[in-house]
Amino acid sequence: MEIIKTPIEGLIVLKPRIFEDERGFFFESFHQQKFEDVIGRKIDFVQDNESVSRKNVLRGLHFQLPPKAQGKLVRVAAGAVIDVAVDLRKDSPTYGKSHSVLLSATNNHLFWIPEGFAHGFLSLEENTKFIYKCTDYYAPELEHTLYWNDKYLTIDWFIENKIQESLLIISSKDEKGEEFRNFVSPF
Repeated sequence: MEIIKTPIEGLIVLKPRIFEDERGFFFESFHQQKFEDVIGRKIDFVQDNESVSRKNVLRGLHFQLPPKAQGKLVRVAAGAVIDVAVDLRKDSPTYGKSHSVLLSATNNHLFWIPEGFAHGFLSLEENTKFIYKCTDYYAPELEHTLYWNDKYLTIDWFIENKIQESLLIISSKDEKGEEFRNFVSPF
């Protein structure tokens, strides 16, 4: 497995080794010990989630507040997304900065997003299947949303113009996210 460090400390892209032949392909999508060796600490995943999205669905930016903050290991099993993480760790030199990666069923990359980050993605293809492991259980009372297109965050969603932006499919909850400048980070 190849480890790709990002400009933001803690965010890691994992590129699995793919074995292909005339039958198709195989890869190890998760190995607990190897993953812990990469991130340098013990991790207990307690919940796996899966969503299917139409093209142009934008989900996020979501996170859970402590004491139920979630780390997420995300990947795409069908289709493709632009996946985004925003650093919410107030003492981090990259506080408020974001990092975007392309995750697809073609590249099979995984993206580790530790606790203390907001997370979202934009589906680039119909019937995109997004799979992720979480380090804590879903706690709706602690769920929080930042506005996906916040002018105070410089998120690269790879949306080229206003016409494309008008095609986005966004939930009412995500349309009502909090502005970053009003957010007081507990991380």
